[in-house]
Amino acid sequence: MALQVRTIAVVLLVFIAGCTGAGGPAPDTGTTASPTATTTSTPTATTQSSQTVTSVNGTLEVHFINVGQSVSTLLVAPNGETMLIDTGDFRDDGEHVLSYLQAHDIDRIDYLVTSHSDADHIGGNAAVIDYFETQADGIGAVYDPGITSTSQTYEAYLDAIEQHDVPLYRTQAGDEIQLGTVTSQVLSPPEGYLANEDRNENSIVLMTQFGSSRFLFTGDAEHEAEEYLVETYGSQLHATVLKTGHHGSAGSTTAPFLEAVQPKVAVVSSAYDSQYGHPNEETLSRLAAQSVPTYWTATHGTIVFESDGQHVTVGTQRDAPTDPTQLREGTAIEPGTTGEVTARTTITTNGTVATLTPVATDGGTETETPAASLAVADVHADAAGDDTDNLNDEYIVFENTGSDALDISGWTVADAAGRTYTFPSDTTLAAGETLTLHTGTGTDTSTDYYWGSGSAIWNNGGDTITVTDNTGAVVLEETYA
Repeated sequence: MALQVRTIAVVLLVFIAGCTGAGGPAPDTGTTASPTATTTSTPTATTQSSQTVTSVNGTLEVHFINVGQSVSTLLVAPNGETMLIDTGDFRDDGEHVLSYLQAHDIDRIDYLVTSHSDADHIGGNAAVIDYFETQADGIGAVYDPGITSTSQTYEAYLDAIEQHDVPLYRTQAGDEIQLGTVTSQVLSPPEGYLANEDRNENSIVLMTQFGSSRFLFTGDAEHEAEEYLVETYGSQLHATVLKTGHHGSAGSTTAPFLEAVQPKVAVVSSAYDSQYGHPNEETLSRLAAQSVPTYWTATHGTIVFESDGQHVTVGTQRDAPTDPTQLREGTAIEPGTTGEVTARTTITTNGTVATLTPVATDGGTETETPAASLAVADVHADAAGDDTDNLNDEYIVFENTGSDALDISGWTVADAAGRTYTFPSDTTLAAGETLTLHTGTGTDTSTDYYWGSGSAIWNNGGDTITVTDNTGAVVLEETYA
């Protein structure tokens, strides 16, 4: 009887209405039917469109919920619509996820996305569907890649869909989910699937864009899916935030993929004492080689990103190392731990990072405001006369645009060719203060520093200035023409 129920439910997997050029084999059930449920939030999808950045209003929230050796991600769009990607491990039966959603007054899930059918990603699906359909304002629709599983967890998930008559859509590359001004494009799986229909490699991969901020959600995708993504999309994979594939496994987050994505920040969702060794040290080394600050739910707790379309603020429950090679030096935080997040850094879409410190409001509570931020105020690449004969007239001016002093001791400046300069100890910029870095030789003062190079550094026709802090994290990257 259980198998029969599962078969009936799978029949509901259909193409999203209005989608063109987005095929792919249907589950092997012999028939296809339209969903019978209607919702107040009609699920929509269109053929994948070209990237367009428009002016936006409001805030997009992206919550990486700490669910241990598992994943669950909540998106709240400026218009109030919600998307939940995965629901944690089967052993928790949605407990951590539901508690979190209830604590944040989420009364409806407009889009429930199942990245793939592994039990550590759909463990709370049945409980979430049942709760929102019986005690809250419902589930708008469920999106699934269409590769089934024989697990009891998957069976319970489909039973819940059938019992509550929730629309279930098979989802693949070319589909699009729109939450007001927030666009989520489905990049994978492709028509025909990958890797002999391996569930991990055929995870739903979403690129969510709000203004110029971009979030790449990868499910449990590994090297075959990443290879497909790089070959298919190339530089279109550029993202502000990357959710690393398969909990940071050795087979995910490959060097070519990282090079294509160029994330400003990465997130790993796994247990502190993962029986699989997640995140793998090889993966962390690859992130470190690309100087990607990395947040881990096991040590940072729940991680919340807030984007206004141009700036992304990162908040965590705990302060912990973000250097990928030092992640395990943080203290473990148990899944489901309650408590507010504290803002740690703000990233602009060009990569500038502003550190944050608490400031008391009139009510006596603490909020977070940018305290220090390094910016390039001026580039003088073309020295008077012959550049080589006048190296100190080739210079960069840095400015602290924040409200607090900024210690840049040990920070490194690099050009596109990889030539580097490191600021000496006791180099501090007061709020609003500038510092000039000359290419040639001289005696450092409080306002003027000297690279000591015997030849020109900055190309007159354009170059890239990259600044990394003393942990190796990129804090500024600016290209001039």
